[in-house]
Amino acid sequence: MVMVSTRGRYALRVMLDLAEHHTGEYVPLMDIACRQGISEKYLESIIASLSRGGCLQAVRGRGGGYRLARQPEEYTVGEILRLTENAMAPVACLEKGAEPCERAELCRTRPVWLRLQQLIGDYLDSVTLADLMNGTDIPQEVTG
Repeated sequence: MVMVSTRGRYALRVMLDLAEHHTGEYVPLMDIACRQGISEKYLESIIASLSRGGCLQAVRGRGGGYRLARQPEEYTVGEILRLTENAMAPVACLEKGAEPCERAELCRTRPVWLRLQQLIGDYLDSVTLADLMNGTDIPQEVTG
C-alpha cells in the first residue's frame, strides 16, 4: 500500500493551517509550528518544497512569513503529497525513476498495481483543501 510519510502528513497539515488562516497576510513559521505542534526546523524543509512547487508565497524579515499562492479550493491533496513524498506508488517497480522491470511485459499482477495507483491518485486529486476545511463533500467513491 501507499504509505504517506510524516513529511507528507505534515505538509498537508501546514497547507490546511494556512488555508484556515487565509486572510492575504503572511503567517510566520513560528505561528504555524506552534499551532501544529511541529518543530520549526522540520517545517522549514517542508515549506521549502511547497514553495518551490508554487503552492506558497514567502516573504523574509519582519512581517514576513508564508501564505497560499492560490485559493484553498485550487489545491488538491494529491498535488501537496506529490510535492513532499518521494514515492506514491503502491509497488517499487512503479515508482518514479525506478529501474525498468525486466518482467513488466510478462507480469500478470502489474495491471492490479497500475489500477490501484490510478485509483489512489484520482481520489487524492478529487479532495481539495477547501473540502478538508469544510469537513464535508469529501468524495466517498471515485469512478473511472
